[in-house]
Amino acid sequence: MEAIVKAKKFVYEFSEGNKSQATLLGGKGANLAEMTRLGIQIPEGFTITTEASIQFYQEGKQLWDALKEQIENALIDLERKTGKSFDDPKKPLLVSVRSGAAISMPGMMDTVLNLGLTTESVKGLAVQTGNPAFAYDSYRRFIQMFADVVKGVPRVFFERELEQVKAVHQLEFDYQLTAPQLMDLVTTYQKIYQRETGEAFPQVPREQLYQAVEAVFRSWNNERAILYRELHHIPDDLGTAVNVQRMVFGNLGNDSGTGVAFTRNPSTGDKELLGEFLINAQGEDVVAGIRTPRPIKDLERLDSSSYHQFLEIARTLENHYEDMQDIEFTIESGKLYLLQTRSGKRTAAAAIKIAVDLVHEGKITKEVAIKRIDTKQLDQLLHPTFDPTAIQQAAQLGKGLGASPGAASGKVYFDAERVASAKHEGIKAILVRKETSAEDLAGMVSSEGILTARGGLTSHAAVVARGIGKCCVVGCSAATIDEEAKTLSFGNQVIHEGDVISIDGASGNVYRGRISKTKAQLTEDYDTFMTWVNDLKTLKVKANADTPKDVLQALQLGAEGVGLCRTEHMFFQKDRIKSMRKMILSHSVSERQVYLNELLEMQRQDFFEMFVALNGKSMTIRLLDPPLHEFLPRDPEEIQTIATEMGQSLTDFEHYMDSLAEVNPMLGHRGVRLGITYPEVSRMQARAIIEGAILAGKEMGKKVEPQIMVPLVGIVSELSYIKKEIEAEIADVFLERGEEIIYKIGTMIEVPRAAITADTIAKEADFFSFGTNDLTQMGFGFSRDDAGKFLQEYEDKNLLSPNPFHTIDVEGIGKLVEMAVQLGRSVKPNIELGVCGEHGGDPESINFFHKLGLEYVSCSPFRVPIARLAAAKAVLAKV
Repeated sequence: MEAIVKAKKFVYEFSEGNKSQATLLGGKGANLAEMTRLGIQIPEGFTITTEASIQFYQEGKQLWDALKEQIENALIDLERKTGKSFDDPKKPLLVSVRSGAAISMPGMMDTVLNLGLTTESVKGLAVQTGNPAFAYDSYRRFIQMFADVVKGVPRVFFERELEQVKAVHQLEFDYQLTAPQLMDLVTTYQKIYQRETGEAFPQVPREQLYQAVEAVFRSWNNERAILYRELHHIPDDLGTAVNVQRMVFGNLGNDSGTGVAFTRNPSTGDKELLGEFLINAQGEDVVAGIRTPRPIKDLERLDSSSYHQFLEIARTLENHYEDMQDIEFTIESGKLYLLQTRSGKRTAAAAIKIAVDLVHEGKITKEVAIKRIDTKQLDQLLHPTFDPTAIQQAAQLGKGLGASPGAASGKVYFDAERVASAKHEGIKAILVRKETSAEDLAGMVSSEGILTARGGLTSHAAVVARGIGKCCVVGCSAATIDEEAKTLSFGNQVIHEGDVISIDGASGNVYRGRISKTKAQLTEDYDTFMTWVNDLKTLKVKANADTPKDVLQALQLGAEGVGLCRTEHMFFQKDRIKSMRKMILSHSVSERQVYLNELLEMQRQDFFEMFVALNGKSMTIRLLDPPLHEFLPRDPEEIQTIATEMGQSLTDFEHYMDSLAEVNPMLGHRGVRLGITYPEVSRMQARAIIEGAILAGKEMGKKVEPQIMVPLVGIVSELSYIKKEIEAEIADVFLERGEEIIYKIGTMIEVPRAAITADTIAKEADFFSFGTNDLTQMGFGFSRDDAGKFLQEYEDKNLLSPNPFHTIDVEGIGKLVEMAVQLGRSVKPNIELGVCGEHGGDPESINFFHKLGLEYVSCSPFRVPIARLAAAKAVLAKV
């Protein structure tokens, strides 16, 4: 006997599901099912699953017979429950068709209301309700929405006619239109539909329904939905469900209305009902802002019964879902219906407060609270943002990549020195460059924000900006920057040096003029929440910090030490760069030593102050890494001045400078290679570190144990050589000062060869710190400063996602890290292992590093709270 194959179920009545089925029924469908189970009054209906959405694309973007059959069966049941029918123009069944993704994407996909109306059934609705104006208002809304969503006819064609009718009759609001006026509008709307689509408006309700379902399925891949998923890292293969639900009408008269309410304040998190409603209106009127809605509290005076019933339902839903709810409701002729509930979107400050309050109220655990806070939300708390009202009135010039959150306004300047001078003069400036380099650091620090035309999210500008907490927009390809003419152009709009612009480091938007800002403030709730985070996480979070000021900032944000101090950044300060340049351009060791002694004094003081600020917390200090030519002057006058001071002819001096230039600096004379060529430089830095540590220890009355990191090692012999030089210099310091301290010498694993020979290198290293920026560059063969030109194409064509400079490439670069971890521990089981690349501040990467069992991650100071939360979430991910 042949087995009976059960047809796949694509359609569920609301009574058949529950809140745990969001992946199948979508968030909206699952919550409608759950409210049905709770006995809450909602309009009857059914859900077409996300699996149907996925198959829709496999079927060539059309509904197939088996699905239509299930929809038909559900319709028959809905007609039975409501006593209305698609086929009865005297008692027409009208429905809404709404999207409902598994993960809420508010406003991103499409909805059709009042579906089922035709030229005949609108008459029946008018008779049935005794309200012709309502019936024809509903029909004109349906025609416009169907034309827009299903056929792509611009709404403006219809809105223009509506506004013209109101103007002729001197009416302010839509609901003031009379039945005859609305009948005329319906006729006009039908003509517009025919003109724009080449066909008459459909008069068969089932055909209307099928077309609307197809349109909602298609809206899963509209531009705004795709962009939303990219921004919120929502998978593209989830699909959307479709909810078909009996219409209830808030525009039946003054005993009807519609509104939206939150069970807690979504801006502040305060425990108060916050919402708005409109009398005699449909839901789209509230959202569109055509009329000014009234506070939900006013409903108590107008309809006390519905108001108190709504309060009770709101409490029930929040207690049931154990979270703040965003609820849509309609009152039809005095009867309250709920259309939707979902966990409400909220600001970062509100999210923290609500989570902490719910724990204190005994509704959720601390672990649940930690799970609920999105790591990205913490960024909002740490950076200023533009005032939402002011931003709506601003003139947008262009858009780049939001590389470092925050909001900045200032005068445009095109070179770092001018920006530094502007700050000295009390002028707020935006540094605008095609791209930045290490020499721009002083200007970057002095600026309010940074804008570059080139580069990606891990370009120099992006990495440094995040490290120093500066707002930054990179890769703004729409911008044309002429550094000689000192102009910034967006098409025919030209910004001259000294003109004011504003940049948003979160959205990447660039605006003309100054925009007012709001400051985020850390609260007691934030401190409470982060205490829970610290109690849970096992991965330490350190900071990348290069100055005493950076250290203090990092500690304030909860850093547990410094995982990377980049010593080269210390040399770009105005009072030091000349000594550095003279040291580089010296022709002998003895001449070089004169300037090294000057730099020694400066670095020793820096390290002393940083160790004191850390008060016993660890600091890993990287020896000089970038190629020497990056420190050299570009200004002809400065070149002449240095040549004269060093007693050299300008020709010889420039020739020597040219000899230091490199074709491919990333793979050139840098890192440990500099130490091997110029061991006296490494010895100077080692002396400054140890002497600074000894002095700090005396100041604090406790021992300091510095960690010295050698960059770019690829061969164990490199580390062996430089380690001997460092140890010899340290021995001299101990002898001179009559005091010894404990120290460690390790290396940064950033060369692929180092990763695959980590067992050999571990014999010489006390610790490994993974420099995942360069490891990714060399592993892929991508330049991080140039990859922005093509990586977006890779992501758009699903060739590579996510961007490997943003999130660790687990399959490739991640395997190198994992291999190095295993090899290193095979030689030294207790070798300290951490990460100091930009991935140390990325939540997804942190989860991977946690699984590998690393001791710490290190990231930019302003990403420390994010990394702390991500480390706690990584623990929960394993539970």
